[in-house]
Amino acid sequence: MDFELTEFQSDLATGVRRLCEGRFALDTLRRAEGSDRVVERDGWRQLGGAGVFNLCLGEDTGGLGLGLADAALVFEELGRALVPGPLVASHLAAGLIEGADDGSVVVGLVERPSGGSGATASGGLAIPVVPVVPVVPVVIEHLADLDVLLAVSDEGVTSIEPSTLDATRMGRPMDPLTPLWSVSSLPAGTPVAGADVSARWRRDGAVLTAALQIGAAAWTTELAVEYAKERKQFGRPIGGFQAIKHLCADMVVRTEVARAAVHAAAVTVDQPDVGDALVAAAGAKLLADEAALANGRSCIQVHGGMGFTWEVPAHLAYKRARVLATQFGTDHELAQSLAQSLAQSLAQ
Repeated sequence: MDFELTEFQSDLATGVRRLCEGRFALDTLRRAEGSDRVVERDGWRQLGGAGVFNLCLGEDTGGLGLGLADAALVFEELGRALVPGPLVASHLAAGLIEGADDGSVVVGLVERPSGGSGATASGGLAIPVVPVVPVVPVVIEHLADLDVLLAVSDEGVTSIEPSTLDATRMGRPMDPLTPLWSVSSLPAGTPVAGADVSARWRRDGAVLTAALQIGAAAWTTELAVEYAKERKQFGRPIGGFQAIKHLCADMVVRTEVARAAVHAAAVTVDQPDVGDALVAAAGAKLLADEAALANGRSCIQVHGGMGFTWEVPAHLAYKRARVLATQFGTDHELAQSLAQSLAQSLAQ
């Protein structure tokens, strides 16, 4: 079995990286820090034109007909560039919401709380394995940028008009490029898909969000290594000191382990006979969250006193990782679901 990327997959990832470097340079993105709107519409449509949102749609419906394994490569590059906006939501909604596939419509997602109130943190979609204690209020990301808001529950997916919500802007969100709004409750909305779609979205969304986390973990590793080569103490680069070497080496290992898990999960989704896709998705998300968070902290530490300043971009990756770690299952939920799966396997 060949685990190497195909030439097409390598070219796909390279093309998306070049697009991000040209259109979503970090200095350009940072101009929107703290704003209500962070989605630049021309750039969003350019992502749509590049196939980011319709990668997994069938060719007969105007998509590229690729698998989740290919999409994971694309989302890793988007995560590396810290591209803001509801990327996963718009990808999942392509084919269901007109305009989501080409980037002309921005689609957001929120988990509809069971019992009618509360939501997972930062509007994340929890894998429905472990019961989640409701939290009030409902938190919605990127509300000012959304054309359509989709609410997901065990019963299915409903569409909500964003302008009808009586929402309050949250003053200091964790990630300055992920603005948040709170609402006391969600309206019933219009049903647009059934329970099978919501279950698939929760699984695929976990894998794609994990791919975003890998990108951030890889980028902070590169940032730390480059700084360790340039910064000098006692007449030599700090990368020559054992403590810094170990930090950077651990960052590489965490990233590669998580990347392998995410690629395995994506392949398992594409080929269900390989294994349990839900278990693979949960494991991949758990490892990717850990890699992104730990690498963000290590990158800040490698930068020393400079790492704690606003000018050094390491904090942006760490904050984005904290936000993404609340979506499609928290570490506690994912770990508990994996433990339950293991216990069931041993009992059989």
